[in-house]
Amino acid sequence: MNKELMEALNILEKEKEISKETLFEAIENSLLTACRNHFGKADNITVQIDRDTCDFLVYATKDIVATPEEVEDEVTQICIDDAVQISKSSVIGGTVNVEIKSKEFGRIATQNAKNVILQKIREEERSVVYNQFYEKEKDVVTGIVQRYMGRNISINLGKADAVLNEAEQVKGEEFKPTERIKVYILEVKNTPKGPRILVSRTHPELVKRLFEAEVTEIKDGTVEIMSIAREAGSRTKLAVRTNNPNVDAVGACVGMNGARVNAIVEELRGEKIDIVNWDENPGNFIQNALSPAKIVAVFADPDEKTAKVVVPDYQLSLAIGKEGQNARLAARLTGYKIDIKSETQAKDAEGFRYEDYLYDEDGDVYYEEEYEEGEYDESEEAAEEDSVEISEEAAEEGSVEISEEAAEETEE
Repeated sequence: MNKELMEALNILEKEKEISKETLFEAIENSLLTACRNHFGKADNITVQIDRDTCDFLVYATKDIVATPEEVEDEVTQICIDDAVQISKSSVIGGTVNVEIKSKEFGRIATQNAKNVILQKIREEERSVVYNQFYEKEKDVVTGIVQRYMGRNISINLGKADAVLNEAEQVKGEEFKPTERIKVYILEVKNTPKGPRILVSRTHPELVKRLFEAEVTEIKDGTVEIMSIAREAGSRTKLAVRTNNPNVDAVGACVGMNGARVNAIVEELRGEKIDIVNWDENPGNFIQNALSPAKIVAVFADPDEKTAKVVVPDYQLSLAIGKEGQNARLAARLTGYKIDIKSETQAKDAEGFRYEDYLYDEDGDVYYEEEYEEGEYDESEEAAEEDSVEISEEAAEEGSVEISEEAAEETEE
């Protein structure tokens, strides 16, 4: 038994996660390469390695000729006298297997054989790492910040390094070397130099995966994330539902005293997260999506994917949000183009009949809620939202329609 070779293969299999069979094949190929370099050809050479004992045998199959004078190529032919010494059953015109001593190979042939083995080990190691991270594509992993490469960041993921491009970084986030962060694996590419892994901190799926890891009810399927809209570094809206009437979907995501959602907010460096209930009724869903603003009425057109929303006059700026953010995220979350107007604007707007909000096609009440002046105390957040200027560009993003009058009111 070749104990040294067996021990070396066991160590490689454990550390590099390369199968022994692959290593055996690499050794066989290296010996064939050595024979080719030593003899000039290796077409008639066979390598056999015992998988259990690691003993190996290299032999050349040679044709038997009558006399030494008839031997034209010593690599492929042998005379009968020499053949009989190897095998007594040898006959002229037949073949005989002649053992080759690998120790007789020259330095160059041996070095080439060594390079073949090392090259195969490197290829297999890269393949193992690629397959390992390819399985984690579209998932969240923890990495260690290594260094800044221009505006990109190198993240160590253990057996491989990932690249966090500038476009996938949250504006304002700064990292220190050796800092641990969670990243979302966007893509894993197989290159000659090893796997190239692209990661993101801005992708909406990052928030979704963090909730799946933090909230047990989402992991076991009791609570389901239906849609998500995110403006990285600022705010995220999440719509959830559950088929279990005894489970509060929003409460499960928030956790006791906000423990679960706060852990995710901390990982996202203070990004605000709104969690709302998903509803099959588009009107109710849009109302939930526009929270914390109060809604008077909603009229949604499922075919056109448009919705008209009426809010109290004093709630208009809160519904629109800072630079249109609340309405824009609600539009992305629901997939509807949302037109928001105050009660005063709705009554005066052409083609924007107030009756449309109160009754559906069957004449049933769709959604209506009355508000009395002085009953609603605006929160600090609402007070801040009232003083926000809304740019035209921000209004257009997310398919949100904001009239000039509405924009003026929010500026006031």
